[in-house]
Amino acid sequence: MSRTRLSIITLLLAVTTLSITYAQPNERYNSAEVRLAIKKLSVLGSVLYIAAHPDDENTRLITYFTKDKLYETGYLSLTRGDGGQNLIGPELNELLGLIRTQELLQARRIDGGRQFFSRAKDFGFSKNPDETFKIWDREKVLADMVWVIRKFRPDVLVTRFNTEPGKTHGHHTASAILASEAFDAAADPKRFPEQLQYIQVWQAKRLLWNTNAFFYGKDFKTEGLLTVDVGTYNPLLGESYTEIAARSRSMHKSQGFGSSGSRGSALEYLEHTRGPKAAKDIFEDIDVSWTRIPNGEKVLFLLKKAYENFKSDEPAASVEVLLEAREAMQALPDSYWKKVKLEELDDVVKTCLGLWTEVTATDYSAVPGQEQLVNIEVVNRSAVPVELKKITYQTTGKDTTVNIALTNNDLEEYKTELTLLKTMPYSQPYWLAQKGTTGMFTVTDQQLIGLPENPPALTATFSVNVKGKAFDFTTPVTYSKTDPVKGEQYRPFVVTPALYVNLPEKLMVFAEDKPKLLEALLKADADSMKGNLQVTLPRGWRAEPASLPFNLKNKGDEQSFSFKIYPSAQAMVGELKLIAVAGKDTFDQGLLTISYDHIPAQVLFPESVCKVVKLDVVKKGQHIGYFMGAGDDVPAALTNIGYKVTTIKEDGVKAEMLKDFDAIVVGIRAYNTKEKLKYINPLLLEYVKNGGTLIVQYNTLPNPRFSDAKLVTDSVGPYPFKLSSERVTAEDAQIRFLNPKHPLLNMPNKITDKDFEGWVQERGLYFPNDWSKQYETVISCNDVGETPKDGGILYAKYGKGVYIYTTYSWFRELPAGVPGAYRLFVNMISAGK
Repeated sequence: MSRTRLSIITLLLAVTTLSITYAQPNERYNSAEVRLAIKKLSVLGSVLYIAAHPDDENTRLITYFTKDKLYETGYLSLTRGDGGQNLIGPELNELLGLIRTQELLQARRIDGGRQFFSRAKDFGFSKNPDETFKIWDREKVLADMVWVIRKFRPDVLVTRFNTEPGKTHGHHTASAILASEAFDAAADPKRFPEQLQYIQVWQAKRLLWNTNAFFYGKDFKTEGLLTVDVGTYNPLLGESYTEIAARSRSMHKSQGFGSSGSRGSALEYLEHTRGPKAAKDIFEDIDVSWTRIPNGEKVLFLLKKAYENFKSDEPAASVEVLLEAREAMQALPDSYWKKVKLEELDDVVKTCLGLWTEVTATDYSAVPGQEQLVNIEVVNRSAVPVELKKITYQTTGKDTTVNIALTNNDLEEYKTELTLLKTMPYSQPYWLAQKGTTGMFTVTDQQLIGLPENPPALTATFSVNVKGKAFDFTTPVTYSKTDPVKGEQYRPFVVTPALYVNLPEKLMVFAEDKPKLLEALLKADADSMKGNLQVTLPRGWRAEPASLPFNLKNKGDEQSFSFKIYPSAQAMVGELKLIAVAGKDTFDQGLLTISYDHIPAQVLFPESVCKVVKLDVVKKGQHIGYFMGAGDDVPAALTNIGYKVTTIKEDGVKAEMLKDFDAIVVGIRAYNTKEKLKYINPLLLEYVKNGGTLIVQYNTLPNPRFSDAKLVTDSVGPYPFKLSSERVTAEDAQIRFLNPKHPLLNMPNKITDKDFEGWVQERGLYFPNDWSKQYETVISCNDVGETPKDGGILYAKYGKGVYIYTTYSWFRELPAGVPGAYRLFVNMISAGK
């Protein structure tokens, strides 16, 4: 019988630091996984895989280490993938980094690894490590790597890349160079001594490079390399490690890395780099059993007994011997492995008991100082005697005393009212809480560095006795709801501002002197929010009105506002800011939620600022058709300067519907990702032939490693051209005018060197390197020491119209409000008119 107890208690809560959080409060394991978890308690070995980005990690090797060898396995990704592209939505930069962070966490939940990060930013493609280290703070990234090594204490380090420049992304090579330096630095007390107040130095046994034929091509030889067969089938799990790894890799959905599971033998190769060279096994001469701990033999005996006698239909039968093992473990001197294995053992005991502890808030957010009603569920789903002693809400020292027996499958429910501390910080992702640089996030709290995400905003600790032995199980407070289609859905509980100043526009570009309407929305997350909303602008700009009053009586109330923004008379770039003043408090952050089915919902609080740009630009044409590719914000940017932009849907495209467009623009990687372009492209070329202007943005070079990189047609343009993998990564690379009199450089806007100032992240990517003589080239650039890249704009007259293929990074420059990028893109739209 279920009993419901009601205790309304006002408590003060603050943040507690945990290593990793989950949207769901309890992980669910089947008996096979529990048996493997018991076996893992006897394995005291660890390995850290190191690379630069989300998706660099070898999920096959990680899965093999975690599921077969049962090692503690981590992946250190130096960046969060902020500089990449997004195949599932419009988010870029730090928003994309949030998505990829969560995709990595979902991948680790499948393959069993742990996730770490440094403070380095993914600032885009880098051709060599020297270029990378000019933008990253090399010493800080090394410090972060040393911190993770000292904290995680891996026996073996494995890099995905080697230290030889030129064969791959500069970030990749830099990650291997830093790993080699960190191998020694982590053991040197003179390096980063400020870390030693929290942790101790650590020397890994060896460092290896997970190499393959990609790096050597036809010259790849396996003699002298360590070989690991990661294709082993695990009958307990019912899958091979390569099948599990494919599911893990498929979590990188924003990159289109869905993978099919493979079966049969699959070899991975490891090349010795540092430390004593191993002849056959990377853990050679490393004791990975309890014998590495003095007097650990008794623990090993008891854990072996628990594993051998495990009953899949009665996991609780293992609790008694596990409690004996726990007592023996607790009697050992304090050590790293004692701490790690005690935490693992407690989780195993909880799982064997079927003990469910859950704390869910009635709302997904609350304001500092606000009360929050939470629902608590506890149930022991076994016949083992368990007593719930108390529930403690972290760091307050206050608790709810319970002292009840948890009988088999008898649900205990409570309701408790919590009051958040007024000093609690907002749940802004910790690496975005302070302004960073181009290459680095700013994080000043040493204890946060390396964590994949914020610690839980609120936690509750359940103190129980299991057959007279005391246990503490800490559970994060979450929010759950039942969706009529998806069923029960969890999301993290967050602490938020009392008032959101939502500014949908992050960029306003003025092509004329006429004012534009700025819309804003205030939303209260607390009662009685009253004050004034103010607009601040650069000199020469003005808003009508300059401020407006607001009065939001109840939590959840919203109020819309409109301001007329008048641009400066001169071309310039500046920043608009909205500030809500309520009594002594000011609010200047909005609320942004990122929601996809494959990751927990993420919230952040962006500044209520908008970049404002006054352009000196002349346009021709008005109605633009836009065929979306992998996703970008170029349509919004074109709308911003007064074009009417119509999205062309993939289904039902007919020649008749295209003729009214003044120009058609095809989005990035469309010929990689939109299968129907195979049939639509002839209609687009016919549109050009009849007098239209078609602008096609970059596509990636066909590459068998990535399923999304093939071209859906070999006839992208009216005349042939070939793509390359060549990029110009320096955003300030010198631009040369190949034909100064070309219409694209003169009509309707005169393009000068000034138009290539202030570009962001890169000049362009996947430049064509061979093209038919019918194409004219317009501008050229290159990175230092490299050959000119002339194919960034290919211009061809075809029939009565104009075809343009361009690989300059318009998808970055236009949403960033780069004035010159607008002027040149307008010239392309105006071509032939």
